Amino acid sequence: MTKRASGPFDVKLTPMAPEAGAVEAAPGRMALDKRYHGDLEATSQGQMLAVRTPVEGSAGYVALERVSGTLQGRSGTFALQHSGTMTRGAPRLSVTVVPDSGTGELTGLTGSMNIVIEAGGKHTYDFQYTLPDAP
Repeated sequence: MTKRASGPFDVKLTPMAPEAGAVEAAPGRMALDKRYHGDLEATSQGQMLAVRTPVEGSAGYVALERVSGTLQGRSGTFALQHSGTMTRGAPRLSVTVVPDSGTGELTGLTGSMNIVIEAGGKHTYDFQYTLPDAP
């Protein structure tokens, strides 16, 4: 049975130095530090690679983050994989649980997350997931 978790989250993006020998057009790297609130009370750390194009509003990014905390009363860790594109201002984003990444009471977790960035920069998540019954 699919369940739903939602709430706000805070994110801090910290630019990382380019890899040694990287060319000027190399993807930019950012460290992710997040705090999830609501149905998912957790922290996460990760990394993002991003590329902007000469066309205004067009870009792409990929990211991986390791989430650690409690999802509706069950504790453990899991990983999220992001793939996002912006085509002349039109966004498309996929955020999914990395298969078999759940630990502890989150073992067997699957699902996908929708991220909404509201005017003013407030971030919220809507997480559709499945999780085996607790033993």
